[in-house]
Amino acid sequence: MYQYIRTVAKHKVKRFQDERYWGKPLTGFGDINAEILLIGLAPAAHGGNRTGRMFTGDSSGDWLARVLHSYGFSTKSTSTDKDDGFALINTYITATVRCAPPDNKPLGEEIHNCSSFLEKELSLLKNVRIIICLGKIAFDSCCKLFNIKGEKFSHGKTFTHENFIIIASYHPSRQNTQTGRLSWEQWSSVFALARKYVDKN
Repeated sequence: MYQYIRTVAKHKVKRFQDERYWGKPLTGFGDINAEILLIGLAPAAHGGNRTGRMFTGDSSGDWLARVLHSYGFSTKSTSTDKDDGFALINTYITATVRCAPPDNKPLGEEIHNCSSFLEKELSLLKNVRIIICLGKIAFDSCCKLFNIKGEKFSHGKTFTHENFIIIASYHPSRQNTQTGRLSWEQWSSVFALARKYVDKN
């Protein structure tokens, strides 16, 4: 994947021809004291791989920034570049895979190779108690991390494991949002639930 992201950064799409791409693996970002951890799939080739910050500069990032802001989990409703003033509140964002995969389909080997980064981040985030998994790959990686057996992915699925509340959601990719598989109401309901759990404490 590293070769792929370097190639994408060099041979840019026309709409970003004049921009300098990040073109390197990405770390997670956000509030180190967060109660909410969001796990995505991977940086987007022309989103995070371009801007240097996950869920930034693409349509998935637009959906995420808007919903986070509407529930008080970010300072702004837009996430366009890493110097735009967008900051997370009580939330940390990471991903299963740290480099943009071709066709958004990481290989099993790539998921395995990146799993230690997710494990390390979780060990550093001492206050996390709500984990939102964006998509089946993120959900499966979370279950593997905690050795959870028998739970099946579905949008809105919520269960408790040890001290964590785990919520599954469809990923806000164009493939889901533009086909109607994920409506704004369905998407918003996940974060309304997270807000409810945070406010209970």
